[in-house]
Amino acid sequence: MHGSVPITMKPFLAQTILFASLALAVAPGLQGQMLDPLATPPSSSQFTDPSENPGRAFLFDLEARFARATATGGGAAFSSYFADDAVTLSNGKAAVTGRAAIAAAATWSPREYQLTWTPQGGQMSPSGDMGFTWGHYEGHAKDRNGNSIVSAGRYMTIWRKQSDGSWKVVLDSSNDEPPAAGDCCKIP
Repeated sequence: MHGSVPITMKPFLAQTILFASLALAVAPGLQGQMLDPLATPPSSSQFTDPSENPGRAFLFDLEARFARATATGGGAAFSSYFADDAVTLSNGKAAVTGRAAIAAAATWSPREYQLTWTPQGGQMSPSGDMGFTWGHYEGHAKDRNGNSIVSAGRYMTIWRKQSDGSWKVVLDSSNDEPPAAGDCCKIP
């Protein structure tokens, strides 16, 4: 299309410009580049391979330290990684706000419950003071009869650099994975 933009296209054009500017704001290495909506999308490894991006590698390292501490220290270690004003969001539960409330809810020992997770992607902000990771988690416990209970799902963690230079979780969100193929709607 050449020339002036028809009135009916102006809202679409405004949204496209807004989305492009937002993408530039959160996509390190793309600042100042024009985004071509018809171009071939970047390879998925640019978004999931931490070796291709130092900010992402840093966030993956934070996640690895967080996971190791939680594996050995349980809920107390888990909650120690949260900022004072952090929030957790989980399926079917009210938001938990503040590190003290998160710690009060995270009272498990590693003998009772093992929480493991693996980041699959992430992004550092252009300013280098915030970032997010996302991936897969599993929780392993036993019921009263000693039977294994496994919960699994997806998570997203938002990290923020603190005034003392440390990094803390400001938002941790998780949701259960959908049932495996064939598990839905089985008749007992």
